[in-house]
Amino acid sequence: MSTPTPDAGVRPARPQDADAIGQVHANAWQAAYAQLLPDRTAAALAPPALAESWLAAITDPPSPQHRVLVATAGPDVVAFVALSPGTDADAVDGQDAEILVLLVDPASTGSGHGSRLLNASADTLRDNGFGVLRAWVPEPDEDRQRFLAEAGFTVDGATRVLDASGDGTATVRELRWSAAIGSAADR
Repeated sequence: MSTPTPDAGVRPARPQDADAIGQVHANAWQAAYAQLLPDRTAAALAPPALAESWLAAITDPPSPQHRVLVATAGPDVVAFVALSPGTDADAVDGQDAEILVLLVDPASTGSGHGSRLLNASADTLRDNGFGVLRAWVPEPDEDRQRFLAEAGFTVDGATRVLDASGDGTATVRELRWSAAIGSAADR
């Protein structure tokens, strides 16, 4: 007898998910950010290269507080999120957490997977004592900004410029979005 598979769900990533996460990562970045990235980054965005780094993130995270969650449609991984304690200079240790990446495969957008991941992220982080969730978003990414705004995030005034090329020829300005998520102690 086989185990039933839910139509859609969120769960912690497993090592066997790394290939699918790499594919989702490549598909989503190509669809959303291809115009922002220099041509030479294409090799770094190849699904096998990304899968290798995601396997390491799943099996050997930098800390016990780092998490990778996946959204599924039936048995298929269609989206993922990577979470960490806050990494910014102004982050409050044990209080601030960060979405390192949240991506939905372009073929699966509009199905609620991003919202499910965001809600599961807030629940997971809150259960681990975090009270603030932050995310960096490229300034030209209006869809991601709208998504976060609808989820209760606001721009908190912090900005940074990323050097996508490594030589200053392709830079991207990012805005930091933040939301209070409370903590387990607040319940």
